[in-house]
Amino acid sequence: MPVYYSFPSRPTEIEYRMTEKTDTNIDTVKTKLLELFDDMLGHDGFGDIKVEMKILKRQQKEVILHCGKQYRFVIDNPNLSA
Repeated sequence: MPVYYSFPSRPTEIEYRMTEKTDTNIDTVKTKLLELFDDMLGHDGFGDIKVEMKILKRQQKEVILHCGKQYRFVIDNPNLSA
């Protein structure tokens, strides 16, 4: 009986381009979003910004900003920290 080995696949283009930041400060996410917005205003063409939020375990949320690259942040849930 042949034995098959599983090798990890090559990362996709999105995984190469994704910038991951694990941060619990919501102000960092807001600052990055405003920075991307200012960059798009100064750009000579058109563009789009997409904000994606997911609920994680441990009372955290994942925020992914899509704008050419993907910027990933993990923040504490602001509703539970008050």
